[in-house]
Amino acid sequence: MLTFFRNIFKTKLGLALALVFLGLIALAFASADVSSTGAFGGVAGGDRVAVVGGEKIGTADLVQAANNGLDRARQQNPTLTMEEFIAQGGLEQSLETLIDRFAIRTYAEKYGIRAGDNLVNSEIRLLPAFRGADGNFSEDIYRQALAQARISDAQAREDFATGLVSQQLFVPATFGAQVPERLAYRYAQLFKERREGTIALLPSASFAPQGDPSPAVLQRYYEANTADFVRPERRIIRFATFDSEALGDRVNPTAAEIEARYQRDREQFAASETRDVTQLIVPTKAAATSLRQRIAGGASFDAVAREAGLRATPLTGLEQSELTSQASRAVADAYFAASEGAITEPARSPLGWHIAQIDDVITQQVRSLEQVREEIATALREEKRTEGLAELAIEIEDQLADGATLTEVAEELNLELTTTRPALANGRIYQAQETLPEVLAPALQTIFQMEEEEPEIAPLQGGGSYLVYEVAQITPAARAPLAEIRDRVEASWRISEGLKRAQAAADRVLKRVRGGATLAAALAAEEVQLPAPEQINLTREQLAARREQRIPPPLALLFSMAEGTTKKLEAAQDIGFFVVDLNDITMDDIADDDPLIAQARQQLGPVIGEEYAQQLRLAMREELGVERNEDAIEAVRRQLLGTN
Repeated sequence: MLTFFRNIFKTKLGLALALVFLGLIALAFASADVSSTGAFGGVAGGDRVAVVGGEKIGTADLVQAANNGLDRARQQNPTLTMEEFIAQGGLEQSLETLIDRFAIRTYAEKYGIRAGDNLVNSEIRLLPAFRGADGNFSEDIYRQALAQARISDAQAREDFATGLVSQQLFVPATFGAQVPERLAYRYAQLFKERREGTIALLPSASFAPQGDPSPAVLQRYYEANTADFVRPERRIIRFATFDSEALGDRVNPTAAEIEARYQRDREQFAASETRDVTQLIVPTKAAATSLRQRIAGGASFDAVAREAGLRATPLTGLEQSELTSQASRAVADAYFAASEGAITEPARSPLGWHIAQIDDVITQQVRSLEQVREEIATALREEKRTEGLAELAIEIEDQLADGATLTEVAEELNLELTTTRPALANGRIYQAQETLPEVLAPALQTIFQMEEEEPEIAPLQGGGSYLVYEVAQITPAARAPLAEIRDRVEASWRISEGLKRAQAAADRVLKRVRGGATLAAALAAEEVQLPAPEQINLTREQLAARREQRIPPPLALLFSMAEGTTKKLEAAQDIGFFVVDLNDITMDDIADDDPLIAQARQQLGPVIGEEYAQQLRLAMREELGVERNEDAIEAVRRQLLGTN
């Protein structure tokens, strides 16, 4: 019910100290939404970007952290480029993450808090991501994961140790955090708060210039906004698929193979007998004998069992050898000596004394080779299909490793090669409302990591078919030439200029409203025609109940302003500017035992704990001292952007 408050007051906390694939999340400490406050002057040495309590963070550390951060971001946005990642603050966030990690580790060492090798080993072995098919820790899977993440075993263990140490530091600091009763009352009361005001939009399009820009103006705008016109990396893929049809006659078993399988499984085709029974197990022979006598005298087997407080258990398809191993020879002999419909004599096993009713006797005569030839052939054909397909895949993999081309493999197996149009890392065809063939989905991540003309093979449908593919052409992410996107650049320039003029108009409207005019009158004073303002009359409760998953920014601003004030707010995607005018705030009292108060305490408690964690993190930095080398940071930025 108080989801609204969580949305308003939650901060960006809980920074992941370990790499994402390791799955070890440090508990509740603040991350990159707060920039470093520990700048104590220049850091000597161009190979370090920061010093934390005497511990140096090298430029190589920051480069690797930024690349890893980009990889993680691409899990949500596969087409993200390094330029976009840095423009969105990714490099600064990566540096903040490094500083936090070094600060925690150094602080822990200073006060004797540590995570030993045995504890780290235990944590690694407990992670499901590193378990093999048998459910146990797999060293091979662990090493493969490290190689995929481009980190060493030592780096991984250091991250694990840092995460474990952070738990020792932050859990005690945040555990059991509670909101005071009066504070909870105040937040619960805010739920009943009503606000009345007006929201107006000044669209950029209404102020956009009408005339054509000069070539010089357009060129300057294009150069100043290069990141907006970067085309993402595109790849053309060639691929083919094959299944057991590529094996030809190799899947058909020979007469000798069928006969050999028959001889191997002679027991399976020999005469056999299985039985379906319903049994009871009791502690003593006397009890078993008494129950048998009652059933033999005409009482129902199930009724006798219920009267004795027991449950009759049906068993189907029993074999004598199987029953001997599961119960005892005496029980098996008794069950297989009785005729169909009879009640067996009491027989003992480690579980107690057994009696059973023989429900059905199923006998099978000996089956000759001719009788089972087709059955065996079908089984062998399926085995050869599975094994042969896997062997063929290995052969192709070896051929590719020895330098064979995809074309040569396709010709040898008579496969049809397909070439895609340029595609993006998210699987969409570039500049088209289409996607790559579904068959490429399992290999898509690898496709956008491999080099050109390095064919790969991958299983499909659990090994029932295979995909052979290569990257035929890579077009790297790059700024599109102005001549090719002039219309797009011009449209962007118009919106940009319109946004500037909309901002100036919003300032004029603000000045008129603050001078005593109504918002409607202030808008009417503009020379361009603008949309009519929207009247707002809502409580926080009504706002929280709105169907939108995210509260519109102007409404959020309205509910955070002081009464009688007017503010402007830039709209998303350069749409324009909002002007928000708050006229009146009213508040209703709530009862001291209102359930909203208890909910507020429960839901705001974690927020208080996160605040404690943030303060502890900042205190660590303050005590240790943090120095940043802005020149080295800028050098890393240029290196990642390729502008050195």
